Amino acid sequence: MSGPTPQAVVIGASAGAVQALSAILPRLPADYPVPVLIVVHVPDGPSGLTALFASKSAMAFREPEDKEPIVPATAYLAPPGYHMLVEADRSIALSTDEPVLFSRPSIDVLFETAADSYGAGLTGIILTGANEDGARGAAAVHKAGGTVLVEDPATAYAPAMPTAALMRCPAAAPMSLDGIADHLLNLGTS
Repeated sequence: MSGPTPQAVVIGASAGAVQALSAILPRLPADYPVPVLIVVHVPDGPSGLTALFASKSAMAFREPEDKEPIVPATAYLAPPGYHMLVEADRSIALSTDEPVLFSRPSIDVLFETAADSYGAGLTGIILTGANEDGARGAAAVHKAGGTVLVEDPATAYAPAMPTAALMRCPAAAPMSLDGIADHLLNLGTS
């Protein structure tokens, strides 16, 4: 793979997220060279997703604290009820600002702030979901020079979100979950 050096991965998912992420995250090694920041639409209150994915993944997996520095080989899951943003100094900010497209955390908020911080070094991934959150963020990642991957709507549990992302960001590459995992494994290895 040629192009800018990968610096971070952002992933957004909603309905069907556990199954989709379970096909990708366990394949990433403990020493994965970049951080992975994830927004999953969940109801407010404890979700159990952090513990679930930590048990399946070799990477360190955590819900971040406000102002926590972002480091490689770590997956950060946005806490329920908080937007997760990437600051200019590449730390995490948590916000209780108004929901975006009825969602807090919002995929668009993460993707747009990460695109501002990482530019062409960012890979954005939109997975299964039943609304349009993430479409605007995917376009922001592409506009900043980053790479956008979208779960193939034909095989997604809920195709609305990947379909909206492809409509808003036609340059995005639709892929199977295995194809997305393979792409992530190749980041930084060439």
